Amino acid sequence: MPVKINEDTCIGCGACVGVCPVGALSMNDDSKSTCDEGTCIDCGACVSTCPVEAISQ
Repeated sequence: MPVKINEDTCIGCGACVGVCPVGALSMNDDSKSTCDEGTCIDCGACVSTCPVEAISQ
């Protein structure tokens, strides 16, 4: 199951994008993180990297 990103909490820092081993995360037009559900392997690397806890498994 792919990770969930709370766009209300996301500050758009991009830290999660840099740690995703499969490139499933990117920044959308609103400068918020978004997850490609078909690519996400639910490894949790982004969850522990998010400084504002906007990502959950």
